[in-house]
Amino acid sequence: MTSFKSSSTTDESLRRSLGVDRRRFLTTCTAVGAAAVAMPVFGASPALADAADRGKGHGHGNDRKALVPSHKRGLILYTVRDATGRDPLTSDLPSGFREVFKQLARYGYRQVEFAGYGQHANAPGGANLETPAGARLLRSWLDDYGLRAQGNHGFIPASWPLTTPDLDRFKQALEIANVLGMDHMGTGGDPTWGSTKAEWDQAAEKWNAMGRIARRAGIKLYTHNHDGAYDFLLDGGPLDGQGRPTRSSGIRKLEYFLKQTDAKSVWLEMDVFWAHVARYKFHTYTAHDGSKVTSVFDPARLVARNNKRYPLFHAKDGVVNTSSGQGYDMVPFGTGDIDYERFFSRVGERNYHNPMVEQDNAPSGSAPGQSLEYARVGYDNLASLRRR
Repeated sequence: MTSFKSSSTTDESLRRSLGVDRRRFLTTCTAVGAAAVAMPVFGASPALADAADRGKGHGHGNDRKALVPSHKRGLILYTVRDATGRDPLTSDLPSGFREVFKQLARYGYRQVEFAGYGQHANAPGGANLETPAGARLLRSWLDDYGLRAQGNHGFIPASWPLTTPDLDRFKQALEIANVLGMDHMGTGGDPTWGSTKAEWDQAAEKWNAMGRIARRAGIKLYTHNHDGAYDFLLDGGPLDGQGRPTRSSGIRKLEYFLKQTDAKSVWLEMDVFWAHVARYKFHTYTAHDGSKVTSVFDPARLVARNNKRYPLFHAKDGVVNTSSGQGYDMVPFGTGDIDYERFFSRVGERNYHNPMVEQDNAPSGSAPGQSLEYARVGYDNLASLRRR
């Protein structure tokens, strides 16, 4: 890990690396230096404040300048997993899928992404809705509240070649996706946790095969990625004790995966937060000849060069914190330092992409209504983004 020293030169280098404008960078660094970020605050970040004053853009009438049209504003239900898992018999707060859908629709959301189909056993429909009958019930609630399911972080076979039980379960997951009216189905993890070319070749072979199965079912199969997938592929240089390469040609793992997979069978979902964490962490590699090479990752550029491969995003925000090891601390969408107006402006295709607001740390045992409140904040700030 590169050590960033406290000087005007290195501060400027860090600011550029993180993709944060100068005013927001200096403001955040001052705040972090004064006190640790203990609790996210509500409201829009400076980049969104002026846009918020021009109206929330909840309806189609305000869509002309909106970076994210109203019908494309979504949320992954992992953000409010405490609410779907809450016992409706012991709480007056929204509990279970049906009541959570109702609340999200009130905020203005028009899309959701599932993170599995489990809820509290006392909620309507019972604990497990991962069946065709359960999917029909979920679909009826989605329809009731004007919501559309766009994807699910669900079952992806661990076996390769696929075992018969894994293949059968995968096909059932595709059937459920069709009942729910999804265009996409995917997973919350990387195609492989490996680092070598051989491991990513095998992952590409497997995903091509699964993608063809999904395509025959009318579903686009996608992989959701974290920061590690944007590290550099180990594809040359001296071998380690197990015969694996230890150095890189400078190709990032996911970039290699994109080239090795069929554009008609395999899609991706960029988690914009984790992509920016990768920008902070993985900016230098050891070349085959042993030299150190700097190569700063540009998330928006990767999407723009492969636009149709990215039908979904996770719209997740963070404030700069260079002492965290990740470069950012996660906060409600629109209250952090990731410049989403610039990101969405650069990638374009606003009527194609489906941004899903996500905040991993939204649920709180001491504040049971917090995740839904942060979902509301996330919607308002997503709706406030305007073209530059």
